[in-house]
Amino acid sequence: MPNIRVGIRLKLLFLSLFLFAIPFLGYQYVWELESYLRLGQEQTLVGTARSVATALHERPALFERQSSYLSDVKPGTDLYAHKLNAPIRLDGDLTDWQAYRHLTTWYDEKYLIDPIADYQQTSLSFEHMVGQYNQYLYAMFAVLDDTVLMRPANSLRVDRNDYLQISMTTPDGAFERYIIAPYQPGWVNAYRLEDSPGSLRPQQLETRIQGNWQLTADGYQLELRFPLSMMNGGIAFAINDVDDDTLRTSNYALGTANPEQADSLGTVLVPSPEIEKILSGLEYAGARVWVVDKHMRVLARAGDIQQSAGFEPLTNEPADSQFGQFLGRWLRPIYDTILTRPPADFVDDLQDAYALEGADIVSALQGEADSLWRLSPDNKAVILSAAHPVFINGQVMGAVVAEQTTHGIRTLRNQALEKLFNVILLVMLFGTLALFVFASRISLRIRTLRNQTESAIDQQGRIIGNFTPARTQDEIGDLSRSFHQVLDKLSQYNHYLENMASRLSHELRTPVAVVNSSLENLAMESTAPSPYVQRAQQGIQRLSAILTSMSEATRLEQAILQEEREGFPLQEVTQGCVHGYQLAYPQHNFVLTGNSQHLLSGSPELFSQMLDKIVSNAVEFAPPHSDIELQLSDKGPAPSLVISNSGPLLPDNMQHKLFDSMVSIRSQDNQTEPHLGLGLFIAKLIADYHHATITIANRADSRGVSVSLVFN
Repeated sequence: MPNIRVGIRLKLLFLSLFLFAIPFLGYQYVWELESYLRLGQEQTLVGTARSVATALHERPALFERQSSYLSDVKPGTDLYAHKLNAPIRLDGDLTDWQAYRHLTTWYDEKYLIDPIADYQQTSLSFEHMVGQYNQYLYAMFAVLDDTVLMRPANSLRVDRNDYLQISMTTPDGAFERYIIAPYQPGWVNAYRLEDSPGSLRPQQLETRIQGNWQLTADGYQLELRFPLSMMNGGIAFAINDVDDDTLRTSNYALGTANPEQADSLGTVLVPSPEIEKILSGLEYAGARVWVVDKHMRVLARAGDIQQSAGFEPLTNEPADSQFGQFLGRWLRPIYDTILTRPPADFVDDLQDAYALEGADIVSALQGEADSLWRLSPDNKAVILSAAHPVFINGQVMGAVVAEQTTHGIRTLRNQALEKLFNVILLVMLFGTLALFVFASRISLRIRTLRNQTESAIDQQGRIIGNFTPARTQDEIGDLSRSFHQVLDKLSQYNHYLENMASRLSHELRTPVAVVNSSLENLAMESTAPSPYVQRAQQGIQRLSAILTSMSEATRLEQAILQEEREGFPLQEVTQGCVHGYQLAYPQHNFVLTGNSQHLLSGSPELFSQMLDKIVSNAVEFAPPHSDIELQLSDKGPAPSLVISNSGPLLPDNMQHKLFDSMVSIRSQDNQTEPHLGLGLFIAKLIADYHHATITIANRADSRGVSVSLVFN
């Protein structure tokens, strides 16, 4: 497994990753802030509903005409007059009603009134709704009738044909009945019937009830209009069907309620103009407000949910600023991908609602204010509604419902997140950059200190110089000054050790000479030399050789420093040395192969001394009468000289240490001469002087050792 080096900069880069916790914490903070904003919006909206309800408390006149006192509401019988955006043109064409057709009610067998014949849906059914515009109540009927019989032209009776009967209670409490039975399609008015119960005798024309009756392929269509001032809430519409052209008897009637019984009339709920006046000031309140009766039917409405965002968004940064342009170009698409932005439009399922429902309204009608969160049908908007009860004489008579979307909060959240992440991004970028620069500065100072320290020591571990200590007052500066002091002390100590050999050699030579001369005199005076004297002489000779070797390395270093360089041919000097080795070591064969035209810059005497040391080692380890080969070569990037001999192999753990001072791998047994391990050390000094790289290794055939010199 490779050794992966992790530097200070990389470590600080890893540590800077903790800065990414800042966006996460900011994101969590903004979401927590959004939850508090929603809570605040909820409480504010409940306060809005409470304020509106306060204006409606104990005002029964606002509810007395709105059937709010009914204990129950029957769909199809108790009608709701939907607010119309424009007056209906009474032309018998239901195109003006097209936008409201989804609000109509279909009348069939469930709404039969005193049937005479068996009901058939193809014989009679109709679609019906009522609407209100200003002070008029409009009604439409789309009737499916397989046989349409109009009133005969000369007939005074109005009940021997298809007709529409209307019954209502007047503002003074009277029960009035009306009938529409035209002779032909077109403009129609109603006739008021006489007061006798069950009588269908017309009494007078009622021009306030106006309409238009038009035939269709499968029946007829009828549009009506009359003033709201004619009625006081109770009303019934009934269509009678006559199919027999001969007998002209009624088959059955379908209607909202029985028009012949005052106590069975249904009701029509008209949005209260008085309540709408109270709510008119809420158009600018940033909320949609509903007022419903205790049957959850809408009495009034103000505001638009599409414009009810709750909170006003903050003003964005100027688009023409450099930072704004940067955001718009680079960060805005990222924010648009991550953040959910409020839609410009969404589906409002309550746009034309005439009755509301929800747990908050149920709670309000039970006397407790409540709120409710819901999603729009297209899941684009979150809508908050708050309901508060309206009390009259201690009884809940209705509720006020206020609604808002969370678009404002979502916009504020997005703006907060964008600004927060902009700041966090800048902090992270500058923080990471600052950490990187700081780490680079520290790494540079440490590397500089390392390089200075390494340059003060050569490959042999000798201290060759010092460096200027740093002046900074931090830990690295203290380390630099400490290294400077340590190197200074080590330099003094190494200088002492380097000179100790020469001083010791100089100091010992005199007593060694005295002892040697004394032993020689003692040997001459004695007729039979003592073996002890002989061994003492051998020891003195050995000690002299050691002193000579110790001083040789010191003299050589001084000589290298003083030696002047000159150019000399590599092959000629090597060839001359080989001839001398053959004479000096006749028990070995010296073979010079190859050739080289390279000129070395240095000293031929020192080069020869280097070869002497290498060949001396080769001769010592090579078996007698074996070949010692010297191979010259100019091939490759640089000329080389390889000296190889057969013999014992080098230990694996010593190949890189043989050029150090005082290192030897010779066996201590049977050594006649002292060896201090300085031969290859001296060879290394001379090779460095000649810009050569010297290496020693076992031969490829594992039969000996080779020393390689590559001249750069």
